[in-house]
Amino acid sequence: MPSDGEVQTLAPLTNELIAQVLSARGYNYGTDDDGDIGGMWDENLIWFFRRGSQGEMLQVRTLSATEFTVDDVPRLYAFCNEWNHDRLWPKAFVHVNDDGTARVFGEVTTDLERGVSHVQLDQLIGCGISTGCQLAEAAAGLKP
Repeated sequence: MPSDGEVQTLAPLTNELIAQVLSARGYNYGTDDDGDIGGMWDENLIWFFRRGSQGEMLQVRTLSATEFTVDDVPRLYAFCNEWNHDRLWPKAFVHVNDDGTARVFGEVTTDLERGVSHVQLDQLIGCGISTGCQLAEAAAGLKP
């Protein structure tokens, strides 16, 4: 129950509910051809995916803006390992593209099988965005 005493109703996670929370925060976002919602925060691309067999899992995935080369991958692995050891969110990992560029990604995933309140979803989205941007900023600091 929120501190103001208002009872929050749990609703299934939907793209419409995600969009409502983003709109209420005044954020700019878009929807791709697959119906996935995403936007730019501090030059980083952040997606809000629904995962799971019923779309019941919220995944806030951050693609950091800073590009690295394949030669940087060992340093990026070490960075992500340390990040994951010391922090809860987001889970950090490295992705190497076919062209040899590498980027750090972050993910915050939450199982909402039983439903989610608007207040809870707002908290989860805010956490995913803020911690994803913190990860991206820290990764950018690795660039020479």
